Amino acid sequence: MNVGIIDYGGGNLRSVANALRSLGIEPRVVSSADETDGLTHLLLPGQGAFGDVMTRLGQRALTEPLREWIAADKPYFGICVGYQILFDGSEEAPGLPGLGVIPGMVRRFADEPGLKIPHMGWNSALATRGETAVWKGLGPEPYFYYVHSYFPVPAQHDVVVAETTYGTQTFAGAVERGRLFACQFHPEKSQSAGLRLIRNFIGV
Repeated sequence: MNVGIIDYGGGNLRSVANALRSLGIEPRVVSSADETDGLTHLLLPGQGAFGDVMTRLGQRALTEPLREWIAADKPYFGICVGYQILFDGSEEAPGLPGLGVIPGMVRRFADEPGLKIPHMGWNSALATRGETAVWKGLGPEPYFYYVHSYFPVPAQHDVVVAETTYGTQTFAGAVERGRLFACQFHPEKSQSAGLRLIRNFIGV
């Protein structure tokens, strides 16, 4: 088992690497397509803006290799913006396409009286499909840590495995399709529930 963390020049690499090490896994940090040779799993921790992440991935010639990895149903775990870039595009970066591997768009939270944006802090994620492969053992509504102003809206609901409500707005907190799993929250900052998710994804 060889687990890689994609380094596009940003993102919360250290926390994700430390979470993996706590599970007995020493990850490989990869910043080019040839460094993915021999890997069994890929994680893309996102931190920052949709447009910046897509631009940096393009500069490192990682966009097409990522699409090919996911198309081959190899294990991919996207976190926060690493989740958002799976979709067709984002209101945060109009006109700039995402990876387009899951149909849908990334939207900004609508303004509500008393609602702070970004959504920051602990919130629950309601399981919509029960115990899927990565959601196993987490229960119907575990809590995770969120920091975001935008969230994906999948065109097809069948990929959604968890929904989160903030104010009056409910969004897809996590998706799972084959061996792809991606979430808006940060499992590396979510204590035991987050580590359980990562452990389930890796299969250790």
